[in-house]
Amino acid sequence: MANRSYLYSADSMPNEAEIPKPVRCISEHNWDIPLAHKLLVGRGTTIVPSMIWNPPIGIAAEYADGAALLGDLLRAVGRGLEDDAEFAACVAGTTTHLAKQQAKYFVLETGEIVSMTDDDPAESVRRLVSSEIPAAVAEAEAAIAGRNDAWLASVRSDWQRHFASFYGDALYFSFPG
Repeated sequence: MANRSYLYSADSMPNEAEIPKPVRCISEHNWDIPLAHKLLVGRGTTIVPSMIWNPPIGIAAEYADGAALLGDLLRAVGRGLEDDAEFAACVAGTTTHLAKQQAKYFVLETGEIVSMTDDDPAESVRRLVSSEIPAAVAEAEAAIAGRNDAWLASVRSDWQRHFASFYGDALYFSFPG
């Protein structure tokens, strides 16, 4: 079984007392937290209790702003992949699913990924929120503004690793109604 990052949407953030209802499934990605997941939780980012595991290793963020950021980057990446039908299908599937599962917040579950090393999982999530996610957002914003062509070319050349996650109504960890 692969370790995965899981992305959900909800109308409230998880807290110590309860899991939001409903929790909508967005995406899962094997062996990594891909660039797309980092960007989707890149606006209004905060650490929240996990809905799956005990430590405070969930990450929540503003849905609309994160989705807009990813959409802008996908358009920038796509300007070099106009003839790539697989990329076009990936973008269409992603944007359609994001529109269908829209809520107030994204919730990223990191437990399986941050547990792959000997590092403290809570510290790994703090590092994600304090440096890795903001760095990814800054790179994307610069690329969107036309000031980061080398990074954009790198993302474009390996777009599957960054954007080709599984998007679906049911993930390995799904929440009832």
